Amino acid sequence: MKHKLGMTRSQVVTATAAAVSHACSLGADVEFSAEDAARSEPAFLHEVLTVALQCGATTLNVPDTVGYSTPDEYAALIAGVRANVPGVERATISAHCHDDLGLAVANSLAAVRAGARQAECTINGIGERAGNAALEEFVMALHTRRSLFGLYTNIETRELARTSRLVSECIGIDVPPNKAIVGANAFAHEAGIHQDGVLKNRLTYEIMSADTVGWNGIGLVLGKHSGRHALRAKTESLGYQLTDEELGQLFTRFKELADRKKLLDEQDIHTLLLPVGQGTRTVAATG
Repeated sequence: MKHKLGMTRSQVVTATAAAVSHACSLGADVEFSAEDAARSEPAFLHEVLTVALQCGATTLNVPDTVGYSTPDEYAALIAGVRANVPGVERATISAHCHDDLGLAVANSLAAVRAGARQAECTINGIGERAGNAALEEFVMALHTRRSLFGLYTNIETRELARTSRLVSECIGIDVPPNKAIVGANAFAHEAGIHQDGVLKNRLTYEIMSADTVGWNGIGLVLGKHSGRHALRAKTESLGYQLTDEELGQLFTRFKELADRKKLLDEQDIHTLLLPVGQGTRTVAATG
């Protein structure tokens, strides 16, 4: 307040009342946001939010503007607002978290457990500096751990991957392959022991279905750590039926190439199959 606004506490309270009252007089549904709430003195924060509520605000936003808070601290902040702002039950408490310490989603989840019922998120976590809470991560945490949180959203989870790709294309920023939920490797398994487990039962290493967020197909990434089981699954998905001997020949060549190339794509598999006679290939016809 002192350095940015050049205002005293009493001036901030007065300005809050004036701004919220004016917006409400115009028929607006007002959300009041207390910037840098996570680093504010709790008593003063409660005072400002109380005034905003009394003047007609229907949503009280409690932001961690600089991504400074931890989940325990942020949950306590939300709980403090619920306990110390008279009439707060008439309003929706909103969480707005930044990811400077990589805790935006964790803090948002802590907030809803503490009583917040709105979380301000962005697709792919885009936003100022390190970004904001990633919507896809927040939504799928509630979806996957529903028994823990006891909460849900009306978001169609099967659109998450497609929406992520659309946003990425529109803003020209690629999604990191290891990005939770929507990254290319989020449901990919390269390690042989993991691939074997997934092929036997996907629940062995997957806590949610790729289909749930809009990813299609089995997520097997073929690389130097992949085993025969995964290689056979990949060849079968490409329409090939190999004998055990043909698979053995292919696996030897596969390992040799994998030592030189980190990950192998479908074209690599087609090429490797040529020297082993390609086995029997089944091609589905349409039309």
